[in-house]
Amino acid sequence: MELFYHPLSRYSQKVLLGLYEKQVNFYPRVTELRDPIQRQAFSKIYPPCKLPLLKCADGSLVPESTIIIEYLDQHIPGGSRLLPRDSAECLRVRLWDRIIDNDVSNQLYLLEQQLGMAPEHRNELAMAQVRQRLVQVLASIDDELADSHWLVGDGFTLADCALVPCLEPAFELMSLLDLENLCRYRQQAKLRGAWELVAEEAQLAAAEEVTGLKLIP
Repeated sequence: MELFYHPLSRYSQKVLLGLYEKQVNFYPRVTELRDPIQRQAFSKIYPPCKLPLLKCADGSLVPESTIIIEYLDQHIPGGSRLLPRDSAECLRVRLWDRIIDNDVSNQLYLLEQQLGMAPEHRNELAMAQVRQRLVQVLASIDDELADSHWLVGDGFTLADCALVPCLEPAFELMSLLDLENLCRYRQQAKLRGAWELVAEEAQLAAAEEVTGLKLIP
């Protein structure tokens, strides 16, 4: 298997988490879509040119982070089970995955876009509305975590693969320390071996972005 991804992309981090949780051997293909040469080369493999993308051993392509993780869970018997066998639990996992992608990760991206602009070009009202929506969703997640170790029960699932990459940006951009269950969840996620691998690669990539130099780990 090959994974085309970027270590600073939350959706790529989501899939990397799933791969590490499933203990899958894969070939990492870091792809920089801002580089026109890499973008052109990748577009020949996958014309929509969206990351992440899983290329299977038979050459078939699996796009979209949620679908990749579901594919892994169906075809890789080892590691963590990311979609519960129980149908009701599985629906809850899928629901939270959709909520997190649409109402947390995508909203964080909108906020990051605004913050990347010069102050005079920012839409402060839009930023306030995005922050309000984020706090509402994260408060509902905090409530959900009151009675469970991970987001849906005691096992690490697809929903957690979606949520964990959003935590650090969310805590950096907003004051969330009053969400005690989410704070506890954030701390235990940091200690998860699979996330430590993802976070370490992201930190190296972020340092490279700032310095323009590839670091030697």
